[in-house]
Amino acid sequence: MNAIARGFASTPRRIGIVTTWLDRGGGYVARQYLSALESAHNVFIYARGGDYDSIQEPFWNLPRVTRAPQCSIPIVTWIDRSDFVAWLETNRIEIVLFNEQHWWPPVQWCNDLGVITCAYVDYYTPRTVPLFALYDMLICNTKRHDSVFRWHPNCHYVPWGTETEIFRPNSARPVDAGSITFFHSAGLSPRRKGADLVLRAFSKIVGPARLVLHTQLDLGRAMPRLRGMMSRLTKEERLRVITQTVPAPGLYHLGDAYVYPSRLDGIGLSVPEALACGLPVITCDQPPMNEFVNSSNGRLVPVQRLHPRRDGYYWEQCEIDEGMLLLEMQHCVDDAARVDELKRAARTYAEAELNWKHNSAGLSEIFGLAEKRVRETRPELERLLDEVRADQCRPVACAIHRTSPWLYTGLKRAYRTLVPLRGD
Repeated sequence: MNAIARGFASTPRRIGIVTTWLDRGGGYVARQYLSALESAHNVFIYARGGDYDSIQEPFWNLPRVTRAPQCSIPIVTWIDRSDFVAWLETNRIEIVLFNEQHWWPPVQWCNDLGVITCAYVDYYTPRTVPLFALYDMLICNTKRHDSVFRWHPNCHYVPWGTETEIFRPNSARPVDAGSITFFHSAGLSPRRKGADLVLRAFSKIVGPARLVLHTQLDLGRAMPRLRGMMSRLTKEERLRVITQTVPAPGLYHLGDAYVYPSRLDGIGLSVPEALACGLPVITCDQPPMNEFVNSSNGRLVPVQRLHPRRDGYYWEQCEIDEGMLLLEMQHCVDDAARVDELKRAARTYAEAELNWKHNSAGLSEIFGLAEKRVRETRPELERLLDEVRADQCRPVACAIHRTSPWLYTGLKRAYRTLVPLRGD
């Protein structure tokens, strides 16, 4: 049955997005979903966690935004039930899109209330993959994520993209005549994004080259072993470190080529952004980065080894061949004319393949036709959910035990008394 027959064209849905809502990767993901859905549906934002008092940009302070109460409970993406349910009921939310929701009870609350649940898929572990059956539908924006969740009866692959009208080149000319300027965005995760690898490779480059490194924290404190190298490169006027939060379109205009040897990324937001800004990208030959970059718009550096992350994330971290990273960066310095060609090709590729308006064109219909799934009771899923929830609560229990041992003992006794009654 087509969308018009089902009433999609004439009946906007009331959609809530539960997300981080500020100048961070998660905020920009939610922002793009909002732009894709708001022309056909009524969209509301539930801003979960974060330091929202310092936000000045008008976009992040829209009337449709409800800011969740701040809480010191050490559970990632924790949400207060009474406040969340009040938001659902006040705005008559029909569908909730959860953006990287680690704490599972809010999904259960929605299911209990008959609210349709959807996940933007980004964070999961081998243990939590089965729990995504709790959602009525899933949206995967990379082929790698989609490969894991094909088993879900309502999994949609929507290729990621960027807002090419916002992220666009300032000029085709080099930033500094006679020199190549490399740009790297380290954000709040310099090691994960490979800032150390970029610095070490750049320090060995021969010829006229500069590096602009954008970060949102003190790099000297984050990477103390490289403090001396950064000081030397800065004194030589080869390195510029910018430490601040910069709204879109960011600082891509300060570079000729984007270097991003990320050890691990869920979606790699900055890679499509850089390409749209006309910067060829040097990155690792590993998903999701190699889903966006090829020999026509950048260079892929071979991966030497893979190793698991401490938190058990589904995909392993990668370590690139640092010698090959240096070689690719040196090629840019030695053949500046080739960089100019790649810059034009990067923008052309972004316009053809990474235009979010085009890639997300089907999202409104997906949400317009969304329905509540009928689920069978699965005891093994309930047991797994209890185990995961207990593991997430363990830091809270440790904190209570440290500060109030008597309260911890009383809660533990109450838990042991009440848990056996749940099946009655």
